[in-house]
Amino acid sequence: MHPVKNVAEAKEKIIVPLDVTTAAEALHLVEMLASEVGWFKIGLQLFTRNGPEVVRLVRGTGARVFLDLKFHDIPNTVLHAVESAIALDVQMLTVHASGGHEMLAAAVRGAAGSATRVLGVTVLTSSNQQTLTETGVMRPIAEQVESLSQLAAAAGLGGLVASPLEVALLRAVVPREMKLVIPGIRPAGSDANDQKRIMTPPEAVAQGADYLVIGRPITAAADPVAAARVIVASLQG
Repeated sequence: MHPVKNVAEAKEKIIVPLDVTTAAEALHLVEMLASEVGWFKIGLQLFTRNGPEVVRLVRGTGARVFLDLKFHDIPNTVLHAVESAIALDVQMLTVHASGGHEMLAAAVRGAAGSATRVLGVTVLTSSNQQTLTETGVMRPIAEQVESLSQLAAAAGLGGLVASPLEVALLRAVVPREMKLVIPGIRPAGSDANDQKRIMTPPEAVAQGADYLVIGRPITAAADPVAAARVIVASLQG
């Protein structure tokens, strides 16, 4: 893979998680960073406290939203949950690929007719081999990720979420039109925090990542705008 061509393309790859408690904090981050990055991710912390209204507020600024609630339930429930997310006009959302083919296919049906991309979460970046073993999965992480990715592709999902360490593997086994959204991204010199399988932004893009989820290195920086700009510059080689 080649370095991105320009600033606009580099910004497009960056997703900033709004891992804050209040809608006001979220909107402050969006206002500060909207011109520096391509996307904002709304996850369990913000959504559980503020509900769908916070999605409407962020979308109301014109920002693109990646709704990361990782649906995992019986197929009919997931189908209707996806329909509800579509009604909020989100651009990407997540389901757990480990929910199986029937559940994944239901998620795809829930998004039918919309432009929303449904992503299958493979193995969380906070997990390691011990985590898998604890839950009864004895195969190596890479094999589990490959198996779940093929399941997601067969069900018609539009992308995958996986650690940076599996990007090259996934690029070899799933269709190119499936987007790879990659958390566990840490600029050189950053603290890994609770992520166990990490990589720098340029390394991940070189491996074939389409989008990079980068949180604390930007949002916890003394100057988030400057931090985002350094990452954008790094992606241009």
